[in-house]
Amino acid sequence: MLPLELPLPLLLLQVNSKLLSMSYLIVGLGNIGIEYADTRHNIGFLVLDVWSQASNIIFESGRYGSIAELRYKGRKVILLKPSTYMNLSGKAVSYWMQKEKIPLENVLVIVDDLALPLGTLRMRKQGSDGGHNGLRDITETLGTSNFTRIRLGIGDNFSKGRQVDYVLGSWSEQERKLLPEICDKTRDAALSFVTIGPERTMNFFNTK
Repeated sequence: MLPLELPLPLLLLQVNSKLLSMSYLIVGLGNIGIEYADTRHNIGFLVLDVWSQASNIIFESGRYGSIAELRYKGRKVILLKPSTYMNLSGKAVSYWMQKEKIPLENVLVIVDDLALPLGTLRMRKQGSDGGHNGLRDITETLGTSNFTRIRLGIGDNFSKGRQVDYVLGSWSEQERKLLPEICDKTRDAALSFVTIGPERTMNFFNTK
């Protein structure tokens, strides 16, 4: 409870700060265009699409990306699918952070990861880009790597020299069967991040 003896301007400032801390930006990375829609690299987009459908909310076109908004346990949650293509994702993240006045600690980025088996989820509060161009651009644009991210394993079942073809390739039928569970688990992890923060969420959701 805020002390009533505070001067009104300071009281309003504290109220505004508290309200801002209740807004969150969940970013699913991917590439726009029908040719990328069903690819492994776009699993970030897929998670948000499945989430929005389950929540009966609709993405609308905005500057540098498509946006959907929902409320969860008193928090404002903004879902963002950048339209800048993967390599320029930072522009979209920076713009919507500023527009919605969302602090860095309330940003969560969802990306694909070749180094993890399909179905593996890893949340980290910070870290290197791991060779991921989307994470690299966000880090360079924001000037820090201290933002939470979820890495979703897509496996590395490709022959030498075929990495790009694999990442930008479509899911196999076997892989496709696992996607609904992966998307649901990632959404649950994101909502946990919103309510109890990254540390406790990592304990619950990070898979071995």
